[in-house]
Amino acid sequence: MSLAAIFTFLLVSALQMLEGVLDLARRRGSISDEQLKLRMEITQILKEASTLSTPSTFAQAAKLKRLAAAKEKELAKMQDLNIKGKQSLYEQYGKVLLITKVLIYASLILWFWSSPVTTVPKHLLQPFGRLFSWRGVDAATGRVVVGILPWLFLTSHVSKLLSEKLAPIFLHP
Repeated sequence: MSLAAIFTFLLVSALQMLEGVLDLARRRGSISDEQLKLRMEITQILKEASTLSTPSTFAQAAKLKRLAAAKEKELAKMQDLNIKGKQSLYEQYGKVLLITKVLIYASLILWFWSSPVTTVPKHLLQPFGRLFSWRGVDAATGRVVVGILPWLFLTSHVSKLLSEKLAPIFLHP
């Protein structure tokens, strides 16, 4: 296996890992300290309201329930603003990552267009040797010559599968 093939695989894997981490972070989201504090206040107020069950404390319990409802609306508004801000940030990062990916793939294609990325023994690519071969078989060694387009296709799919499995490990809380 040549260094160019390994370099290409590592570069494509790094891009796929970044994409997986960004996607996982977008799906998970985060809760700010203010939201956590507000959520704790709401549960405390609702606990106090539930302890007031006698007819003489009905008005006070209703007042606490209204206060909890107002705080829940405030929390919902805060979460909505937080989600909108983070979604636009993730969209920007996603666009930058997509542009970077396209530029790197294009530069790799231009760099290796006229030369093979690697050569592989025939038996490894037995049913699909023709799909992966760039210019057929190397006459001197009898090995299949792999071009950049099939190599990018193969490495991007393999690295995507790896990043789906490894990204959650890196972002585990």
